Amino acid sequence: MSRLVVATPDKAQTTVEGLYRDLERRIAASPPGLCPVDLAASFLKLCRAQTCGKCVPCRVGLAQLEKLLEDVLEHRATLQTLDLIEKTARVIVSTADCAIGWEAAGMVLRGVRGFRGDYVEHIVNGRCTCSLNQPVPCVALCPAGVDIPGYIALVAAGRYADAVRLIRKDNPFPASCGYVCEHPCEARCRRNMIDAAVNIRGLKRFAADHAGTVPVPERAPATGKRVAVIGAGPGGLSAAYYLSLMGHGVTVYEKQPLPGGMLRYGIPSYRLPREKLQADIDAILSAGVKLKTGAEVGRALPIADLTREYDAVYIAIGAHSDKKLGIPGEESEGVVSAVEMLREIGNGKNPDFSGRSVAVIGGGNVAMDVARSAVRLGASRVGIVYRRRQKDMTALPEEVEGAVGEGCEVLSLHAPSRIESDENGNVSALWLRPQIIGKIDSAGRPSPRNADVGELRSPCDLIVVAIGQSIEYGPFAEFGVPVSRGAIQVKNSARIENVANLFAGGDCASGPATVIRAIAAGKVAAANIDNYLGFNHEITADVEIPQANLSDRPPCGRVNLTDRAACERKSDFDAIEYGMTLEEAMQESSRCLRCDHFGYGIFKGGRIAKW
Repeated sequence: MSRLVVATPDKAQTTVEGLYRDLERRIAASPPGLCPVDLAASFLKLCRAQTCGKCVPCRVGLAQLEKLLEDVLEHRATLQTLDLIEKTARVIVSTADCAIGWEAAGMVLRGVRGFRGDYVEHIVNGRCTCSLNQPVPCVALCPAGVDIPGYIALVAAGRYADAVRLIRKDNPFPASCGYVCEHPCEARCRRNMIDAAVNIRGLKRFAADHAGTVPVPERAPATGKRVAVIGAGPGGLSAAYYLSLMGHGVTVYEKQPLPGGMLRYGIPSYRLPREKLQADIDAILSAGVKLKTGAEVGRALPIADLTREYDAVYIAIGAHSDKKLGIPGEESEGVVSAVEMLREIGNGKNPDFSGRSVAVIGGGNVAMDVARSAVRLGASRVGIVYRRRQKDMTALPEEVEGAVGEGCEVLSLHAPSRIESDENGNVSALWLRPQIIGKIDSAGRPSPRNADVGELRSPCDLIVVAIGQSIEYGPFAEFGVPVSRGAIQVKNSARIENVANLFAGGDCASGPATVIRAIAAGKVAAANIDNYLGFNHEITADVEIPQANLSDRPPCGRVNLTDRAACERKSDFDAIEYGMTLEEAMQESSRCLRCDHFGYGIFKGGRIAKW
């Protein structure tokens, strides 16, 4: 008999590994709105199956916890049971030998504290407080509530113009979002249970690219009401578009020479071609929206005058100011903000970085945008300095990969400590403090701390600060608009409490967020401003959705969009991403499981046809 043998997985182990992968996909596809108590009980059962049974807290305690949670779900529990669940979980957390026990109990403990009301509702009334108001996962996770299965079905049918009409019902920027949306809708796509999420953004772009010019719906009869919108970014223009369709007279005031907000002044044209953005803006203006550019509200045009002149005012000024590093030498010549740099590029004034060594500080999408733009502007070297690990960057992974592919260096786990300048006050180097990764913070990311090594000198002659944006709220605060922690305070209806006809939304109220969230805020504001003005107009698309077919949907790989070669794309600001071919779009649209029809979706009506 051999002393040692080569371990090879048997059929049972191989099958179990496959079940693990299936479970991971199911968890990834869990939609919002599920019963949190039921989920906690299900996860606890899984955790209990993993225990070795060596220690009493795991072997006995988890079994008792499981029984107590079942009592809650089966209406056998009392409010004293809830206290017993919390006490038992605390004991297991404190006494279990390993992470299998203490993490399982910790999950239950966090649930009892985090959604205690759901436990109480189960115990007292025998029901769950959660609700599946939108049973289609992708629609539920789209901030604007776009009818995603509907427009994917229209793409599959070759009805691209109708797909754009359907998208515009909830999002008047179909072309722009087809290029730059962060697609939160894909996160819980039920197709994850089979293989991978449908490429929703890619199909949206395909529809917009192939639809041609699609006219907007006819306006409702004029109401005689006038609305001012401050800011021509995605949020402001979305609100203006829907309010104009409702029949209100809408005027948009924009500080910059051109409309678009951060779509124009925050996203370079290689990611969002300007002709695509302009097509969306032209469609919005064709709905009867009036636009005044170069009009800065708050200085030459007081906010008080607008509130008197108009029946309602919507503030959508975004977040266009930079944040400071707060380190010595920041006032040196050659330190610029990412917001300032991208604004110049957006206005067509491309700076010349030929031969310059550029250091970009930050790890978000804006940092990647300025780094990749610096490469295109001729910089000889571009380094991205980030105090956490590269995997902790908030930028989309494809943006980080793109920057690295174009020659940018990522200096992770390095924090800027001071800026060195020459005798003329020009930047000559950035001094960095090496970091070591540490404990997990409240946001779930490991916090870095200073490593026990000396500072490093990184020579450079230009530093771009991309650590976030802030809001220029000064004139509005002077008028009496409530501001807290650097953001305008509003209700979830976009209403500002102390001024009757004043509303606000988007980045200026939520802090810097995404394009689709700003669009969603504009949609919410339009609906509530319409109600405030005494109306209840409805926005519809009047597009017939193709019937779901009953064909099989076997596992099939996802079609991902591809980029131009790095050596080619880094020399210009032309679009870097290729769209889908017709063959790819037909295959990808056929992967949609039509959750609007199959399963619970059909009981809930499948879709929201109007709002």
